[in-house]
Amino acid sequence: MIMQKPVLNKRIFWDVNFDSIDYDDKYGFVIERVFERGDVCDIREVRRYYSDEKIKKVLIEAKYLPEIKMYLASAIFDILPVNFRCYTQTQSMKELWPY
Repeated sequence: MIMQKPVLNKRIFWDVNFDSIDYDDKYGFVIERVFERGDVCDIREVRRYYSDEKIKKVLIEAKYLPEIKMYLASAIFDILPVNFRCYTQTQSMKELWPY
């Protein structure tokens, strides 16, 4: 059975050609981008298309996730925040230099 592509908001992928996204080959990019910029409906679509194990693996290894989205993923998948790479390797200086 062929899975239908996830129905995602185009604003999430503003910097790439939305119609040419390869959802199977570039799954890491899609999952990270949806959790970074998407809303609950987009996250549901990604969970429908990909397995939870694949999503967990990608999010645990992600270099960056907004803090609120990291805690959301932690709650959805029952993963401790300390297990996320983006939690343990946070930015040392969270604000811009005052120039």
